[in-house]
Amino acid sequence: MTFPAILLAALQTGVYAQKTPDKKEVLNAMRITNAYFMQKWPDVAKPIVTERERPSNIWTRAVYYEGLMALHAVDKDKNQKKKYYDYAVAWGEAHKWGLRNGVKTRNGDDQACGQTYIDLYLLDKKKNPERIKDIKASIDLMVSSPKKDDWWWIDAFQMAMPVFTRLGVVYNDTTYFHKMYEMYADTKYQQGGKGLFNPEDKLWWRDKDFVPPYKEPNGQDCYWSRGNGWVVAALVRTLQVLPKSDPHYNEYLKDYKDLLSALPAIQREDGLWNVSLHDPSDFGGKEITGTSLFVYGMAWGINNKLIDEKTYRPVLIKAWNAMIKDSVHPNGFLGYVQGTGKEPKDSQPVTYDREPNFEDFGLGCFLLAGSEVYKIK
Repeated sequence: MTFPAILLAALQTGVYAQKTPDKKEVLNAMRITNAYFMQKWPDVAKPIVTERERPSNIWTRAVYYEGLMALHAVDKDKNQKKKYYDYAVAWGEAHKWGLRNGVKTRNGDDQACGQTYIDLYLLDKKKNPERIKDIKASIDLMVSSPKKDDWWWIDAFQMAMPVFTRLGVVYNDTTYFHKMYEMYADTKYQQGGKGLFNPEDKLWWRDKDFVPPYKEPNGQDCYWSRGNGWVVAALVRTLQVLPKSDPHYNEYLKDYKDLLSALPAIQREDGLWNVSLHDPSDFGGKEITGTSLFVYGMAWGINNKLIDEKTYRPVLIKAWNAMIKDSVHPNGFLGYVQGTGKEPKDSQPVTYDREPNFEDFGLGCFLLAGSEVYKIK
């Protein structure tokens, strides 16, 4: 048995003792963390103010609403479902179903809100076209353009790929899928010189600033936890709805499986993942956004019978239990959320009590994870 196999076997032996989360406990964790946020932000149109003011339809809030819609899908309480739906619709209406910087934007950060706009369009019995008019116009401009290098950072996958996929399904138009792959392939194979995916480690560099010769303090490549988490989430949310007949479906599926395969052996003893996946000495410590996205990907894969349950179930259960134990405050606040940035040193220190500069996207990641953990049988 090779060393990685021995290490993985040892890790699995330790985590099999982990208690499988009770569905009621999972749902309760999602409810109390979400209630904390909704009570804190009763005005969905209120701008977000940090070092400057930003509208509330930016990517950070969009990720929260992705998580909220996932919670809406699994919470069967009619009163709760109505509360989630109304809160999301009010957000869309407050922004007139528009995008920051208008329809001409090519920035995935501006387009991320479109994921929830489309979800709400599909839930609307009347199929109000106003809900997706602007996001469709924005993506249509990209589809008709020869430019394909907009996704120069891997976070953009999660912000934009699910939008392209959903529009392709809604309009039964494969040109959305074709353009999406062109842009994905540019990031994977061209950005940074030879692409941002390292097939040897099966992990992704965040952008060109981190490709070799850039190294972490311990001499390893820099793979940012949340950045790789965004790739996992993007692939999940793409594979969820992309027709299997798409010529690139199997490549997306392989990339998803490859990335997940790199994670069990580098999981922390406490169940989480370090912000720097190959260098625990570079701001090593607890952090839950990357962990949440990894749990989301693994749980979804198990629920859809795409990955080996024996391998991944104990890993994700250990991670989920660690987040519940270490991160969720009694009032619903989430600790150990790394704020915005692009590498391990950003938004530090990450602690139990420190409020990140944006706490909305961290909750969104957590709700995505919980929505899939809840479905595990």
